[in-house]
Amino acid sequence: MRLLVLSDIHANLEALEACLEAAPAYDRVVNLGDVVGYNASPNEVCERVRAMGCPVVRGNHDRACSGLLGLSEFNLVAAMSARWTQTALENHHLNWLRSLPQGPVRHDDLPGVEFVHGSPRDEDEYVLDTSTATFDLHMPGHRDVIFFGHTHLQGGFADQDGKTRPFTPGYQNSDGVVQAEMTLTPGERYLINPGSVGQPRDNDWRAAFALYETDGEKPAKVTFYRAPYDVQQAQSRILAADLPERLATRLAQGR
Repeated sequence: MRLLVLSDIHANLEALEACLEAAPAYDRVVNLGDVVGYNASPNEVCERVRAMGCPVVRGNHDRACSGLLGLSEFNLVAAMSARWTQTALENHHLNWLRSLPQGPVRHDDLPGVEFVHGSPRDEDEYVLDTSTATFDLHMPGHRDVIFFGHTHLQGGFADQDGKTRPFTPGYQNSDGVVQAEMTLTPGERYLINPGSVGQPRDNDWRAAFALYETDGEKPAKVTFYRAPYDVQQAQSRILAADLPERLATRLAQGR
């Protein structure tokens, strides 16, 4: 099984297209949520994601932009983009976003794996440190490999016998599409973030995604990817929509 894992596209069509073009051959796709918000191509991205026919876990921006979540806890820029997206979304995409399931999402043909937006215990939780990761990895009833998004930070946490360590992919160069492979150690538990397709926040502007491979015999592995994309075109869409300029400038900064 070769599983393409996408997360936090945030209505960035150019970044999504770059990821799909850069992705190697895969059998299935899973999307960890926040399909919309921030960027200016919500309908085009919803159309593309829905055409994949893949499982999608709802994100907080999916809920906010479809009216299921209030904006009181959003910062001003995020709230402005959510309000704009609410008016821009076509009704059939709006209804689709409202129907997305809350994580964790599991599949019978992927034993030991589950998918969330924030964390297994709270779909809005940010898993940013080892103490939070340790708590989540030791919750009873959850799988050994948990794919999560929400933080926009590629990497994650591994835990063995209560000792949790963070990890981030190490890329050998900064040109073109790059990848970094990590073999999963049997007996360890993992929280794995593929990174954000449409708004990375790890000081790398390139679109992020991951490929998970398992055959039930050899140890599973995850390959992290970064793909350059047409940032200027994505920025132009944001400015043409009269969205806050900050949303455009941050794309080139990767934060």
